[in-house]
Amino acid sequence: MFLETATTAGALAGAALVLYVSTNAIAIVFGVVLLFSAYLSSRHYVDGAHLPSSKLAARLRLNGSYPGLDGKLSYNVTGVPAGYGLMFVAGVLSGLLGIGSGAVKVLAMDQAMKIPFKVSTTTSNFMIGVTAAASAGLYLHRGYIAPGLAMPVMLGVLAGSLIGARVLVKARVKVLRYLFAAVIVVMGFEMVYKGMTGRI
Repeated sequence: MFLETATTAGALAGAALVLYVSTNAIAIVFGVVLLFSAYLSSRHYVDGAHLPSSKLAARLRLNGSYPGLDGKLSYNVTGVPAGYGLMFVAGVLSGLLGIGSGAVKVLAMDQAMKIPFKVSTTTSNFMIGVTAAASAGLYLHRGYIAPGLAMPVMLGVLAGSLIGARVLVKARVKVLRYLFAAVIVVMGFEMVYKGMTGRI
C-alpha cells in the first residue's frame, strides 16, 4: 500500500496531463525504456533474499516472506526512494497512455528494490487495478471508456490471471524472467511503432 500512494498520485497526474502532452512522444520513450528494461531483466541478478535491508525499508516494515517450493523464504528490501520514484513514473504512464504499466512496476520492485521476482509480479498484479482505477474516473467522465467493450475484455483477463496464478507457484524464476523479458520486448516495439505512426 505504501507504493500505491506513488502510483495513484502519478495516475492522477498523468490523466490530468493527457490533454496537454504528446502521448505519441511518450509512447516512443516508454517503448525504448521497455526494451532497455528487457535487457536488464535477463541479466544475472541477486534479489533481496541475499542482501541486507535498508534502514528505511525496515522502518516501513517492507521486508517480508513468501511461500517457495522448499518452504517459506524471507527477503529484504533496498532502494526504497528509487522504487517509489519509479512507481510514480509508472502511474503517470498509466494515466497518460491508458495502460496498467505493470511492467514498469515489476521492474521498479525487481531491479531497484531487489524484491524477489515472484513477489514483484504478484504485487504488481494487485497494484495495477488500483492504479488504473485512479484515472478511470477521469477517462469515463471525458467519454474515453467504452463499457460495452471493457466487459468481455475483463472476463478474458480474469480467466488468464487465474491460470497464470496457478502456474506461477511452480514455475522456475529463470524461465519467468526470460518470458517477462520477451513480453516487454514485444510491448516495447509495439509502443515505439504506435508512437511513430500516431496510433496511440
